[in-house]
Amino acid sequence: MASNDSTSKTITVALVLCIVCSVFVCTAAVMLRPAQQANKDLDRKTNILAAAGMLQEGVSIDEQFSSINTRAVDMATGKFTDAVDVATYDQRKASKDPAMSDELGDADLAKIGRRAKYSVVYVIENDSGIDKIILPIKGYGLWSTLYGFVALESDLNTVAGLGFYEHAETPGLGGEVDNPNWKAKWIGKKSYDAENKQALTVIKGSVDSSRPEAIHQIDGLSGATLTGKGVDNLIKFWMGKDGFAPFLANLRAGEA
Repeated sequence: MASNDSTSKTITVALVLCIVCSVFVCTAAVMLRPAQQANKDLDRKTNILAAAGMLQEGVSIDEQFSSINTRAVDMATGKFTDAVDVATYDQRKASKDPAMSDELGDADLAKIGRRAKYSVVYVIENDSGIDKIILPIKGYGLWSTLYGFVALESDLNTVAGLGFYEHAETPGLGGEVDNPNWKAKWIGKKSYDAENKQALTVIKGSVDSSRPEAIHQIDGLSGATLTGKGVDNLIKFWMGKDGFAPFLANLRAGEA
């Protein structure tokens, strides 16, 4: 009997400890959620500023970001929309929801499966109108989906910067997408040709700067051909007709 009592007490104590620990974990998770969300928002703003070449050390991220207007774009019409609240809209979550996204099928050059019906973009304006616009991009590399931003100058064609904030590519190979020297090669390149056709591309090898098409070309990633191809595909997709090309065309025409 004593043995049974001992076993019963052990089980009871274990259950109580599990319950107490669960309560502590749940409470901590709830209490930390606002701080986690704040850190997530800060990281997003930092990466947007970095992609636009606007990140300044020693200056509050929120202060720097205050000059950026966050807008939603209806990807079907290529126009701004108020259909979603940009303060709470989760584009990544929406892209997995059949009700909030479209299956790409044969158009899935970036290998993302579905495209959210609405995309959040970031607009910087001056007295003359749009100064820069930052667009979210994503696509599959060798091992992972790369998430990032590409920034365009006021002509909505010249690349102001590019950066990826999340991926799992091989360090030293595909991970070179984070190399500042490689990212600098994007600045000043043109996304569209004289006929407004998407032309920006990551090539295999080095760009021959003496050739006219060099203005649309980026050096490949040495030893990371498949990651480079993934970046090439995602840029072609998001700058193309199934991505932001209709929206950018509307902006140029003053119809967005």
